Order: sequence, then structure tokens, then C-alpha cells
Amino acid sequence: MTWYKSFSGFEFLVLSIFIIFYIAYLFRMYRIGRVLKISVRALTLKAILRTAYFLLFIVALLGPSFGETSKEVKAIGKDIMICIDLSESMNADDIQPTRLTKVKFELKNLIEAFNSDRIGLIIFSSESFMQCPLTYDQGALNLFIETLSTNLVPNAGTDFGPPIRMALDKLSGEESSSTNQKSKVIILISDGEDFGEQTTDNVSLLEENGIKLFTLGVGTDRGSRIKTNYGYKTDKNGKEVYTKLNARDLKALAIKTGGKYFEINDENNDIERLINAINSIEGELKDARRIDVSANKYFYFVALALILVFIDLLTGLKTIQL
Repeated sequence: MTWYKSFSGFEFLVLSIFIIFYIAYLFRMYRIGRVLKISVRALTLKAILRTAYFLLFIVALLGPSFGETSKEVKAIGKDIMICIDLSESMNADDIQPTRLTKVKFELKNLIEAFNSDRIGLIIFSSESFMQCPLTYDQGALNLFIETLSTNLVPNAGTDFGPPIRMALDKLSGEESSSTNQKSKVIILISDGEDFGEQTTDNVSLLEENGIKLFTLGVGTDRGSRIKTNYGYKTDKNGKEVYTKLNARDLKALAIKTGGKYFEINDENNDIERLINAINSIEGELKDARRIDVSANKYFYFVALALILVFIDLLTGLKTIQL
């Protein structure tokens, strides 16, 4: 038999004080019994009865477990690669305080929702870079998210091709422990301004491999200026540059691979819908093992104690002799 709880010094102290007072109570009960001429045998039976259900309640509180059984525990998860656009347009403030700041906040919620899955981070603009390989370590992922900045990548436009190809290589290579392609997911987060030429070809590779691409558009249709360290970005003529969300391309990419498009704008936030959509994808069995378990059987002791309490209430002591 094993126990869910164990006695500490405080519990022993309380129990010792109770026992002392209980013994004093028994002496007083026997003394009163002699005065009232109550049978010593009846008093003894009462004392045994009350002591028994008191001990049963104590045992129940300790959580007795017995009857060892085995249970199969399965670890099921997905491999998720998140591609994050760090081009200068992500500094636009049509999503307060900026598009990138909002993305960093929502990424933490996203990672927390998939704590049993492996997640990797890829950053990109015109080129792509591996920020964090596939990992279960949420602490490391959150640290990498905190460091995200448009200064981490060259800012010569945006190209979806390289991050999609890198994500495909990582999910299909040795880094991925999954053999089921359907349990692999790519999330592309961007404002949708794609100037690459190989995006379509790389998305076709995803389609061939059965890997779904979910896209998350960040921005608004009205657009806004792009913040820089010195104010707002201007073109070669000195005019301020405006950037708008291009949802059309992101929708097309998602639909082609069987994925879905979601959006964060100034009125709606689809991050929960994105989480639910990925949760609906069946994960792959990563590990299965049998462990020995035992159930807390406190209720048997409580039930027996309550029966004894009921008997105690129904049996009185005869104190008047006729």
C-alpha cells in the first residue's frame, strides 16, 4: 500500500494534542459512567467504535492506494515550423504599437497552446535564417521571440520562397522525428508583400509532400507609414512610404496546400482560430510506454467510517435502571 500524503511535523503535533485530549475525554466519560452506573462494557464498546471511525477518517485523509495496475501513456505531437517576416514593413503602426510587436505577443500565446509539440522558428525578409530549430523547450522559444527585430535580417524586400523551402527541408530532414507528413505544419506570418520568384515552386513542393501551410496576415487595408530609428521611411524622392496588407497572395498560398488564411488587423484577431485549426490536425505517435499506477482508495475508508458513525448515533447508553 502506498500513500498520497504523508505526515509532517505539524500533523504529528496536532494529532498528539488531539490524542491527549481524547484520552482525557475517555477518563471523564468513565468517571461519569460510574456515577450514572453505566455498564463499563457499554462504555468500552462506544470508545472502541468512536476510535475506529476516527482512525478510518485519518487513513482516508492520507490517501491510501493499493491494487497496482499498469496504464499505457502515449505522447502524440506535431512538428510546427513558424516563418516570421522581419522586413521593414513589419514596423508599420497600423497595428498598435507595431505589426511586429503584436506578432511577438501572439507568438507566445501560440507556443503556449502547443506545449506538447515541437516548434521551430525561421526569420526572413529577402533571405531566410534559422532562428531556433525544432524543440520542445518553450523557454528557449520565448527568449528567441523576445529578440526578434527587423535589424536581424537584410532589408532588401520580402521573399516567401526561401523560408518555405527552409521549413520544408527541416521538416523533411533528420531534424524531424515525424514520419507522418500530415502531422507537419508550416505557419507563415507576414504582411503579404512578396517580391520573390520561387514562392510558387516551393509551395508546390509543400503540396507534393502533403504539408499544410497556414498563413497569418498582419496589417490593415488602409496601411500606414513604416517606423524607423529616425522617424518614418521615405523613398528616393523623399516621400513617406506606405505599406498595406496584401491578403490575396497569402490566401492563395494557404489554399494551394490545403491550409487556411488567418488575419490580425485593427478590428479582428484570428490567433485563436489559427490555434484551433492546427489543433484539429492529428498528431503523430512519438512515444508509448506502460507505467505502474495505483488508485487512491480513500472512499472505502470514508464509507466504512460513516457506517460506524451511523451506528454510533443509533446506539445510546442506558443510564437509568428500573
